[in-house]
Amino acid sequence: MKKFLLLCLFVIGLSFALLNFKGLANQGEFGSIVLDFREDIPATEISAEVNAIAQKYGVTPRLNSEFSDVDNIYILEGDKQLLRQLKRSELAKDTEYIEPNYIYSTFFVPNDPNYSQQWNLRSINVEAAWDETRGSGITVAVIDTGISPVPDLKDTKLVEGYDFVNDKVDAFDDNGHGTHVAGTIAQSTNNSYGVAGVAYEASLMPLKVLSAGGGGTISDIAEAIKFAADNGADVINMSLGGGGESKLMQEAIDYAYNKGVAIIAAAGNANQNSASYPARYPHVLGVAAVDSAGVKAPYSNYGAGVDISAPGGSEAGKIVQETINPKTKTAMFSGFQGTSMAAPHVAGVAALVKASGIDNPDEIFSVLQQSSRPVEDDPLNHFGAGQLDAAGAVKLATKGQITFRDFFRWLRDNGYLNLRFWIDGGAVALLPKVLMVLGSYLLAWFLRTYLSFGWSLTTGLVAGSSGLFFLRGFYIFDLPQWPLRVMGSSIPELGTAIQGSGLLNPIFASVLIPFILVALFLGHPQWKWVAIGSALGVASCLAVSAVMSPSLLWLGSGIGARLFLMANALLCFGLAYFASKEEGRFA
Repeated sequence: MKKFLLLCLFVIGLSFALLNFKGLANQGEFGSIVLDFREDIPATEISAEVNAIAQKYGVTPRLNSEFSDVDNIYILEGDKQLLRQLKRSELAKDTEYIEPNYIYSTFFVPNDPNYSQQWNLRSINVEAAWDETRGSGITVAVIDTGISPVPDLKDTKLVEGYDFVNDKVDAFDDNGHGTHVAGTIAQSTNNSYGVAGVAYEASLMPLKVLSAGGGGTISDIAEAIKFAADNGADVINMSLGGGGESKLMQEAIDYAYNKGVAIIAAAGNANQNSASYPARYPHVLGVAAVDSAGVKAPYSNYGAGVDISAPGGSEAGKIVQETINPKTKTAMFSGFQGTSMAAPHVAGVAALVKASGIDNPDEIFSVLQQSSRPVEDDPLNHFGAGQLDAAGAVKLATKGQITFRDFFRWLRDNGYLNLRFWIDGGAVALLPKVLMVLGSYLLAWFLRTYLSFGWSLTTGLVAGSSGLFFLRGFYIFDLPQWPLRVMGSSIPELGTAIQGSGLLNPIFASVLIPFILVALFLGHPQWKWVAIGSALGVASCLAVSAVMSPSLLWLGSGIGARLFLMANALLCFGLAYFASKEEGRFA
């Protein structure tokens, strides 16, 4: 009975999950219905059908356009209920199909009028990343020539920084470089003005270390790095560099890294076979530049110290942001090129990744590099791990997470925000609906997150939850039955499978065996998922046993057995969760 219940739960849950996957069932919004009458139906008969629909349902079908007459395509206003009625009516036999007139729309595109000039943002797939996060709650320190509050930074939050060149709090820009870099990271976006930024809901921290002429000292830069780390910066962008290794700089970088700050730096513009400092330091992600065609920018450094590449522009297409005219100090939109322009793209995406829940700098770098678009033929390391992909980075960062945003989107996409769904059936049906929706979402999330691991996870799930239970009923004349009982048993049942007892051995019906399997196989790319699957399977088996048949050797079948089974079920689930989070997140 217990095995049958497990199988039924799995089949029902899998059905709900598959039906609720976006794209596997009819999804979308519509306010009208398409009627495609058969072409062999006479016009007089179609006209009669149209009049009949108008009289019966109170809505009159109309040709979709002047070009619809040939194909007999009519449109009428209607909802899901009318759609069902029409499909079940006599009308169906006279039509090729009756279907929703779905509403399609563009994906989010900001209304900034000059956004069309920003080939660089589209080339890193930032629009798809914005569907998940825009960097809210993250602070990016811009260690540069300062930041001036140009009009297109009006809606961007600037936190207090410091001017290390002139030793004052207000770190205004007198060069234009720093404001341009800041714009790429977090230019005010969707404000019907100017251009857009990568992580436009992030905050900017202006730290001026370069003078109006563009030069600055290592001592000022090192102090700015420590200042950023001590004042809440999550990401540091340094679109600057030079030759010569400095212990002072290395110490400042290590200090910020140990405080959890992700540090991004430009590789340099000398077209030489090594990145400049600070991009070459450990714990710094060095960024090379590509042009609008996706090839190495002619000026970009390459080779040692290059970890990733991003749009830096060239004469064929520059990076446009609002900055200041260094002579008049007035705002202007200008196109720049350089690895200085490439680095803030990466810093902006790093902010998106951190806003998605990745805190450790090494993990942020891992996400950025593993999600980048690799360049196969790159013997001189022009591109590092590949070309920056904002959407891929955010997708990888959020993989396996259960968030309100994801749950809300799932509810919306599957029609569960429709009030009628919750009202139909009254109060009696409300609790089953809540349980069904939550259960189907959790299983859909689980399959979406882990289905790609194929046989390994599935094998563990089957072994932990039910085994090949159908083998237990097989009887082969004159042969021992215990091998079939063993193969037909789940992991918790193995302790008594040979004897054929229905009691569970507490040693096997516990977290012990899943823990041993996880400890043995956690470092293996495939077998670790067998171990994780077994932990999940054992968790489900123990939970069902705690409710249905809590019979344990030495503990009996009372409250003690129930508590033992339920406690170990929770431990198994926790073990699977932490093992998958630690080892499988970026797999």
